[in-house]
Amino acid sequence: MTRTCIIVGASHAGANLALTLRQSGWDGEILLIGEERHIPYHRPPLSKEFLAGKKTLNDIFIRPREVYAKAGIEFRTGKRVKLIDRSAKCVVLVDGEGVAYDKLALTVGSSVRRMDVPGVRLKGVHYLRNVADVESIRPGIRAGGNAVIVGGGYIGLETAAVLRQSGMNVTVVEMLARVMQRVTAPQVSSFYTRVHTDEGVKILCNTGVTAFEGAGRIESVLCSDGKSLPADLVIIGIGIVPNVDLAKAAELEVDNGIVVDEFTRTNDPDIHAAGDCTNHHNRLYDRRVRLESVQNATDQARAAALAICGKDQPYDALPWFWSDQYDLKLQIAGLSQVHDEVILRGDPGHGRSFAAFYLREGTVVAVDAVNKPQEFMAGKKLIIERTPVDKARLADPSIPMRELTSG
Repeated sequence: MTRTCIIVGASHAGANLALTLRQSGWDGEILLIGEERHIPYHRPPLSKEFLAGKKTLNDIFIRPREVYAKAGIEFRTGKRVKLIDRSAKCVVLVDGEGVAYDKLALTVGSSVRRMDVPGVRLKGVHYLRNVADVESIRPGIRAGGNAVIVGGGYIGLETAAVLRQSGMNVTVVEMLARVMQRVTAPQVSSFYTRVHTDEGVKILCNTGVTAFEGAGRIESVLCSDGKSLPADLVIIGIGIVPNVDLAKAAELEVDNGIVVDEFTRTNDPDIHAAGDCTNHHNRLYDRRVRLESVQNATDQARAAALAICGKDQPYDALPWFWSDQYDLKLQIAGLSQVHDEVILRGDPGHGRSFAAFYLREGTVVAVDAVNKPQEFMAGKKLIIERTPVDKARLADPSIPMRELTSG
């Protein structure tokens, strides 16, 4: 009897899971079902090179279609799964078709967090999460036009950089006290505020949006402080939420994501999950986390594929992320939320490169490195080593980073 593994979600995790599954010895059918009409593509370029028109859709495909065909992976693009029938071991599509599985993997990712304010459905008001979003945004990009970005996180600031470089007048509206507040130290936030301001972007913090105004199309954004900002284009980037409805309806355990063990299994041993949509225990930090990164999607998908093939290997990779804005490459390793001290290497008040090391009880738990690849690589090693560091030496840029690691 031929076994079937169905992967729901043509995401980065879905693509990597499907290919690794075949490479790991799965000799049955592999069916990947995705709601978009495209085969899986890289999402990070959407707010950068793809938005700027420097890369085409073909450029951002994770793998060419021929690679999947050679691996015997079947696609159902433009299809949505309506429900999972665990007792019958099948998924039911919205058109009523039922497809049986032996193993099921959920790589359904996440969706944009939506705003509920007057005028949010006006033409010219956009979210940025997929190819279709970018294709609808591009016609509104024009030199001299007014763009308002709602949200000062990574997506908001990356988008602000692209639009500013395209000649638009850009204002970023952030509800919190500083940009990237949820993920970085105040010194890192101040650095990015300075750079964006130097590039001509206006940043308004401690400011909410109460309405979008216009006669059929966006004309202005009304702020909580009473300001009215002229706008020809609005992009909302206020975070994402995990897609858990399908899992919840199937009575899989859900808690800020689909709950999985170290082998990516849900509370149903025949159903696995990987990527943005999952909540897993991170051994390094001894806490449950939900990660939104390509690294997590790739590494967790590999663990899922191995587990499905009966080759259990625990998923315990160090989280890392990146963000490109202007000529700045921010590389992040670890989870900074658990820190009790920040050590700076370089001066974030001047120039365009430095590193912030996050410590807890004298050991490095995370690093933010801006145009500092050596600090990033050494920081990853220090996080994994978990040995106390000499803070004075860590802060001294004249001391090579290799001297601060054990080997």
